[in-house]
Amino acid sequence: MILTILAASAAGLAMAQAEPSPAPTPTPTPAVAAPVAERGVIAYPPSAFAEAAPDTAFDMILRLPGFAFDKGATVRGLAGSGGNVLIDGQPPVSKNDALDELLKRIPASAVARIELIRGGAPGIDMQGRSVIANVVRARTGGAQGAVMTSAHFINDGRVLTSLRAEGQTEWAGRRFEGSLVFGKGPDDTLGDGPRIRFGPNGEVLIASLVDADAGGLRAWTTGAMDGPLAGGRLRLNGAYMRTPASAEITDRITGGGKEYEYFTNVRLQQELGGRYSRSLGTRTTLEAVVFQQWNDLATRADFEAPGLRRDFDLNKAVTETVGRLTLRRTLSPALSLEFGGEGALNRLDSRTAFTLNGRAVPLPAAKVEVEESRQEAFGTLTWRSGPALTLEGGLRHETSSIASSGDVNLEKSLAFTKPRLALTWSAGGGRQLRLRVEREVGQLNFDDFVASSSAVSTGAVLAGNPDLRPQQAWVREAAFEQRFDGGAVVVATLRASDLTDVIDRAPVFARGVAVADAPGNLGDAIRREAVVNFTLPLDRYGLAGAQLKGQGTLRESEVDDPLTGQAREISGLRPAEWEVRFTQDLPALRTNWGVDVLGGFRERFFRLSEVETRKVGTWVAAFAEYKPRRDLILRVELQNLGERNVQRIREVYVGPRTDGRLAYVDVRDLKYGRAIFVRLRKTFG
Repeated sequence: MILTILAASAAGLAMAQAEPSPAPTPTPTPAVAAPVAERGVIAYPPSAFAEAAPDTAFDMILRLPGFAFDKGATVRGLAGSGGNVLIDGQPPVSKNDALDELLKRIPASAVARIELIRGGAPGIDMQGRSVIANVVRARTGGAQGAVMTSAHFINDGRVLTSLRAEGQTEWAGRRFEGSLVFGKGPDDTLGDGPRIRFGPNGEVLIASLVDADAGGLRAWTTGAMDGPLAGGRLRLNGAYMRTPASAEITDRITGGGKEYEYFTNVRLQQELGGRYSRSLGTRTTLEAVVFQQWNDLATRADFEAPGLRRDFDLNKAVTETVGRLTLRRTLSPALSLEFGGEGALNRLDSRTAFTLNGRAVPLPAAKVEVEESRQEAFGTLTWRSGPALTLEGGLRHETSSIASSGDVNLEKSLAFTKPRLALTWSAGGGRQLRLRVEREVGQLNFDDFVASSSAVSTGAVLAGNPDLRPQQAWVREAAFEQRFDGGAVVVATLRASDLTDVIDRAPVFARGVAVADAPGNLGDAIRREAVVNFTLPLDRYGLAGAQLKGQGTLRESEVDDPLTGQAREISGLRPAEWEVRFTQDLPALRTNWGVDVLGGFRERFFRLSEVETRKVGTWVAAFAEYKPRRDLILRVELQNLGERNVQRIREVYVGPRTDGRLAYVDVRDLKYGRAIFVRLRKTFG
């Protein structure tokens, strides 16, 4: 029955466009909101966005002052997977169909208002966050939709085209939605450039030129319906998403010879989700959620060099079944209670093969079957002392059992208690203070359980490890928000995390000798973060309809290296990230334009015989949108104006790093080049 409904909801829709990566988007324009002081909710009606004439709910979300969009994390289970935007007060029952894609399918004309909820509001599931946005849809009746076509002109001569169509209709109190996407997009982290390999004394061992191209295809179908049922409301949604991608790297060595790598990755994702909610009297609501997904992945990486050939194959199938039941009760105007439970069953079946010069090489955890059963009970009590003060106390208890067979046979049980205490104080004058103390427990990533290939990395192969404990953290957070007259907003956040069982690369020993590295628990660590988010309207500076919006994060971490015993940063954590976006709306010209600057960053990974550093330069893009008619939008983007580079530095040792015998340092510096993206969107209804 579910499949029939979902198929019917998607029928008659055309193919659609895949967004570029990254896809610079317009930054918010000044909005005059109708503030609701009670409970710290600020409601933004459609008139607040009128000058910008946004096309979708996603455009409107990006224009919320003092709000930074987060589409959520990819984790197993439903708790902790949602982003920081709700739709009609509920998080989507979806994972593969990302939150930003869902918001792009909601026409701006179908939005009644957007609520910025700071600290909580009655009947709203805050998903463990202190600030969240809620898109409240209007019942418009009839049908609405859009068809888009686009072309991506890459500097190397490629032209990547795509189509996209989406629509929704209402009938007898029920809403049906659907979309189809078929389009190609580039990978802007690969391009052309020099590579130099230095010996331990600085001598040049290899000098070459790299020619690298990568991209992928999105062939996606999604559908949903919601409507009344048995005194409550039911929503069903589903997705079928095929996403093949490939990369080809040719490294021509000065003096003759070449290295060549070809990488393919074919991912098939399918999911079904459902939510049923019903009031049980005037003070109580019941909500039931079910979710099922199937994820299949086929990866192949072939690497060739003079006298060397490596071939890596991975086939992985992951399934997840989740059920969640929540009861919410209003005990008094100031006090509310939420409690319930969630259960999940996850399965992994993985097969890996690796050959070196035609000979099979055994890998740790090359053949693995894993089954995880996880249960969680939770309760949250929220007290609101008038509009100024909100206090939330929560407790969750999680138990799980994991069984692995194949190359690694193990069974283990885990249990964690996760308390949470959060306070929100609105001090008046546009000031708000938010404090949080919480014990967070991460979810084990099935990708860490199996051997994998480090794509486009000269054939590096990484071992897997199913015998992991989830990372835990005691988190202390303080955020201060100041809203000024005229629409300016500044939010400063300090966050300190004391970590346990940190998951990073750790050595694998055979007969007391380190022979490989795999994900492992390194023990205790610390992580500190400082985040500033600002929105600055520029009208008072003579730029009517213009706005500057940005966010910056400074981050430091420390963990003991399992090889050297010395303190170092946690692999993959970026010490600094930032972005600044300028936009200006020109209603008289039916145009808006802007410039997006996405700051560069650095990542470092520590392995048994290698330290890899990845440096990504700053991305600069300019865009303009012209709307000759209400139902027609032409967008042009000039991407990567500064021709950012992606630098990869590999410090490779003879044996483990602790021996200190440096074999070579390999430096690859690639530039993706400039690109032009053109999109035409036609709306209906």
